[in-house]
Amino acid sequence: MLKNPLQSHRDSDKAYAALGQVPLFRGMRRDDLEIEPLGSLTNLSYKITTNGDAYVLRLPGDGTSEYIDRGAEEHNSRVAAAAGVGAEIVYFDTTNGTMVSRFIQGVTMDNRHFYRDPDAPARAARGLRRVHGIGPVFEYHFNAFGMMDHYLDLLRGMRIPPPEGYYAVEKRLETVRQALEVLPAALASCHNDPWPPNFIDTGSRMYLIDWEFSGMNDPYWDLAHLSVEAGFGAGQDHAMMHAYTDGAATLESYSRLELYKATSDLHWSLWALVEHANGNTTFDFQAYAQRRFDACRARIETPDFSRSLKAVR
Repeated sequence: MLKNPLQSHRDSDKAYAALGQVPLFRGMRRDDLEIEPLGSLTNLSYKITTNGDAYVLRLPGDGTSEYIDRGAEEHNSRVAAAAGVGAEIVYFDTTNGTMVSRFIQGVTMDNRHFYRDPDAPARAARGLRRVHGIGPVFEYHFNAFGMMDHYLDLLRGMRIPPPEGYYAVEKRLETVRQALEVLPAALASCHNDPWPPNFIDTGSRMYLIDWEFSGMNDPYWDLAHLSVEAGFGAGQDHAMMHAYTDGAATLESYSRLELYKATSDLHWSLWALVEHANGNTTFDFQAYAQRRFDACRARIETPDFSRSLKAVR
């Protein structure tokens, strides 16, 4: 339930106005709806309960249309739901990004859950494998390097400089781009943003929500992103990789994981700067961008990174 009376009223007004455009809710009185804000970094999300049924209303954040293909998101979200790895989509307006989905009852994961439950990395890996096994049916091709180029263009247009020392790091990561292009992976349907809160654990399986960045990609991007965002150590990486490959992880697969970890750090650093430049105040995106950049710079100086680059080459 909404707790702050003033904020409750504002949230209720905003959500109620949006729900008025959704056929399922059209004509319903305010008293028929229970509206509860949900956490989100870039969008506004609400749990909507009525007549014993629960839904999630997602209103897109400012500026997200600059880098999100809403048509592809709708298509991929519906495919994921049909495959049993995502929430059922009740309504989607590609013109403005408003979406209503079924609420999945379960635990929203975070780093603490992954550490408290030793089997969680393996369950998450199996969830990602189900996503990757959907087949080559997702719309949009997610390329982290291309996205970084796009983010830089957006930042230049807003006269926002990248982090100090960025171009030296970018030059180092160019060797990763070249190595991966020489030995490209078979593309699969990928979530592309599997940070912990996008996993819902029902106890029997993991579901994924928020398919904004979904598209065809190298599956090891998803695994690397999860590892970095959840703060996995070597043991959790091993559990994740063992579950994902049924114990058949190779030197090359671990090497791709390491290279994508560094790439993920730089990619999300630039993304966060764009969010900061767009005036998103739900989170300290500027500090987050610097942390991710510093993590990337530290990662590319490690022996593991050099060995991984050599192995993929």
